[in-house]
Amino acid sequence: MKRSLSFLFALLLAGSAQAQFGIKAGLNMAVLDGSNINADTKYKTQYHAGAFYEYKIAGPLSLQPELLYSVQGTERKSDVEDYDTKLQYLNLPILVKLTAGPVFVEAGPQFGLLMTAKEAGTLLLTPPTPTSPAQYGKVSKQVDDQYKKGDFSLCAGLGVKVSSLLIGARFNAGLNDINDAKSVAGVNDPKLKNRVFQAYLGYQIGGHN
Repeated sequence: MKRSLSFLFALLLAGSAQAQFGIKAGLNMAVLDGSNINADTKYKTQYHAGAFYEYKIAGPLSLQPELLYSVQGTERKSDVEDYDTKLQYLNLPILVKLTAGPVFVEAGPQFGLLMTAKEAGTLLLTPPTPTSPAQYGKVSKQVDDQYKKGDFSLCAGLGVKVSSLLIGARFNAGLNDINDAKSVAGVNDPKLKNRVFQAYLGYQIGGHN
């Protein structure tokens, strides 16, 4: 029994020597891109923050799952609307990481869970006539029911590590249509996909270099 406990304790110590926790935060440049979008969409500056766990597999190769709170969305503008869509996600990237000296590259899938969705801006209420100008009104509302709860992306990025400090950049490309506000026909419904550029700072606690 004592030998078994000693062996288990040794395995835990070996595993902890190969693993490394960290925290990170940074900026998002996010947009909703796709097809059949009858408006101009522009990148919006948002942010993300969370934690990660790097496990060394062999040599320079590591596996790094993360848990991130990420604010995404877009700016949408046309003749009848001018508003921002803000989507708040809980994202789980699972990345393979390759390190060469202070430089690292990373890639892998990301699973996202939509927590809230909100739109705010102006919307055309009455079109212009020969005798009166167009009338616009403010809009600010929750639109959770217009977006799918799940998002699946592919991520790729690179960075450098100096001591315990990480500086990196990443691009997340959404693969599935997150628009859940479907018309009866559905043929011309917008196909909305998340596109997010990220720049971040991280701090890694203990473990290997």
